[in-house]
Amino acid sequence: MQCHCRLPSRHSLHGQRVFQPASQRPQRLKAARPQAVAVSQVPTSLSTSRVWEAAYEQLQMEKGVCNLIQKYTPEAVRERALSSPDSTFQILSRAGTMTTVMGRFFLGLVWDRVTGQADTPGRVQYRAAQLREALTWLGPSFVKAGQVLASRPDIVREDYMNELCTLQDDVPSFPDDQAFGILQEELGRPIAEVFSSISERPIAAASLGQVYKAVLRETGQEVAVKVQRPGVEPIIFRDLFIFRALARLVNSTSKKKLGCNAQLIVDEFGEKLLEELDYLQEARNIQDFYRNFSNDPKVKIPWVRRDLSGPRVLTMEWIDGIRCTDPAAIRASGMDVAEFIRCGVVTGLRQLLEFGLFHGDPHPGNIFAMPDGRIAYVDFGNVAELSQTNKQTLIDAIVHAVNEDYEGMAEDFIKLGFLAPGTDVTPIAPALQEIWQDSMGRSLADFNFRTVTSKFNDLVYQYPIRIPERYSLVIRALLTQEGICLTLSPEFHFLEVAYPYVARRLLTAEDPILRERLFQVLFQNGKFQWKRAEKLLGLAKEGSGGLDITSTVRDAVKVVLLDDKLRMQLVNAFTEDNKLHVAEVRSILNEVQGEINTQQLVRQTLGDLPALSRQFMLSWSDKILSS
Repeated sequence: MQCHCRLPSRHSLHGQRVFQPASQRPQRLKAARPQAVAVSQVPTSLSTSRVWEAAYEQLQMEKGVCNLIQKYTPEAVRERALSSPDSTFQILSRAGTMTTVMGRFFLGLVWDRVTGQADTPGRVQYRAAQLREALTWLGPSFVKAGQVLASRPDIVREDYMNELCTLQDDVPSFPDDQAFGILQEELGRPIAEVFSSISERPIAAASLGQVYKAVLRETGQEVAVKVQRPGVEPIIFRDLFIFRALARLVNSTSKKKLGCNAQLIVDEFGEKLLEELDYLQEARNIQDFYRNFSNDPKVKIPWVRRDLSGPRVLTMEWIDGIRCTDPAAIRASGMDVAEFIRCGVVTGLRQLLEFGLFHGDPHPGNIFAMPDGRIAYVDFGNVAELSQTNKQTLIDAIVHAVNEDYEGMAEDFIKLGFLAPGTDVTPIAPALQEIWQDSMGRSLADFNFRTVTSKFNDLVYQYPIRIPERYSLVIRALLTQEGICLTLSPEFHFLEVAYPYVARRLLTAEDPILRERLFQVLFQNGKFQWKRAEKLLGLAKEGSGGLDITSTVRDAVKVVLLDDKLRMQLVNAFTEDNKLHVAEVRSILNEVQGEINTQQLVRQTLGDLPALSRQFMLSWSDKILSS
């Protein structure tokens, strides 16, 4: 089962001129969308709690990842929000505050339209600042929502987005005595016993907490100590309860008019928010990233002290580098900026396609350039996970893009949850083709993610496409990363870095599934693509560190010996059009010259001969018996 909704979009937010005007949206085509089942259509015999859980169950089934440590459920939010005797009064009071603050802002937008000031630069800047201040005043839940919008140029107009970006780094701190009280309570002993020194003021303040710099007494190591804002958890549970209650009220309308499940939108947002609220979960995220990149000499992941951390306190290694918020300092440091950029892009792709665990908030303040040229990450509260199936489907989508198989790409959209099962992809495939070809232009240098996002955004409103939460984070991460790279080097082109990595991974990975994808790239309509093979090898060699395809050649030999169909395809490729393709073979051999360890290949092939002979004989006997 998959759920059919989208994250909050400009359809559901009607602030005049903050979001893209409705008049600019293409007419949505409704014929392709299967009928979604609204929560309001659930049989009335179900209990209230069961209705609350329905959309959330859809979310968990769609993710395809089993999370044994789950803090968010709709019922848990309901219980926490209603846990105190005066909870009803607190909820009503909070809802009234939200309505007053945001109502004042939206009434201001209406007044601007009436008075003809809606697009006046000075007025727009004033309203953008007003929105930022309103979100800040309403607290962490709204600040996090603003931070999400600040990374979504497809939802919010640029001038508002730029103002909301200040929410990333310009959040007021809370009193230090409260922070030190929480720290001592979580440590279970005096602060002086653990730290020989700690900064009197926070180094940075965020929506959920603030960071101090300290020195461990036992080792002398510098650490960053993150302390959660006092009383933030009850407020967030209360806000999520209100959000979900409102979503339930409008769910039938949102499904009918907009094709989205409003409750699921809240579930996706709430689940990530509560994950960020749990600093022990962040410590586990850091440890996972640390293991994933432990053998990568170009990536720095800080270590974490679990024994000095708790649900409200996190103690991790202090990163001493240059934040990517200061590109001039990075360029002036003398490091190889091009290599640093390449490292950042490859690191991001490895998170997505190899590990399936990626940093969901890689804004410039969370990425550092180390003095030795390494890239370092901090703030692992917002981390998303992709299942093995989702990773494979992403790779399929890349293969289909390379092969210009747009119907296959549209089918991938169904598997990834962008389209509902059963959706007719016939009208969607040509639209994807137009977007991809227009974005690619004449070369890789013409491609950029912001252009693709803008074009894809129009597609969302023409067809029943939704953006699952985890892929919203993927898009956000790629857009942010591309923006960082462009500030460091205006001549940067993402695909010129990403394609070599993907090519190397297809050619060198020992994963049988990736081997299958490689053959899909090299064969199209049963024909071997000589130019594509040569281009793939050329792209792969552009990456650093050398290209060893010995294992790939070894596997190819095994497959050719055992697969009659593939063997005939290769023979046909060599003799296609009634001629021997000697020049093409020579060109391929020139590309791989020096990239194959001949001695290792011979040794491994000889070692495989007994097993290969047995498999060959079994295959031969099966054919004899079947005939």
